[in-house]
Amino acid sequence: MTISDNTLFMSRALELAHVAQEAGEVPVGAVIVKDNQIIAEGWNRPISTSDPTAHAEIIAMRAAATSLNNYRLLDCTLYVTLEPCSMCAGAMVHARVKRLVYGATDPRAGAAGTIFNITDNSALNHRLEVAPGIMAGECGTLLRNFFQVRR
Repeated sequence: MTISDNTLFMSRALELAHVAQEAGEVPVGAVIVKDNQIIAEGWNRPISTSDPTAHAEIIAMRAAATSLNNYRLLDCTLYVTLEPCSMCAGAMVHARVKRLVYGATDPRAGAAGTIFNITDNSALNHRLEVAPGIMAGECGTLLRNFFQVRR
């Protein structure tokens, strides 16, 4: 993947984060890419679905698994606007996602190196390549503005 590919796919994830925000959800968006094509998308929906697992990454992984007809997301890259939590990072390990690209770090719950490092834990049977900070400014600003309005 080139820097421009990372920006292209993260831009789409950011568009999906805006969809989440418009629905009153925490603005996080995710896309899954295989062979340089988006195969699945998701945005946060725990409030609207009354489902605590309905994070953008989980929704995108479910859609990708359906698209591929396989629960293993081999050779896939997951782009998400916020560093994944432990639930999402654990699901990525179980799904065998090859690569994670995220925007803003999560200083309270980040599980791809900030608080926990589930994506690169030698005790687990799979590790992901991780590329942090892609479009971090835009992703972080969206989240900060969202929470400032809500406080």
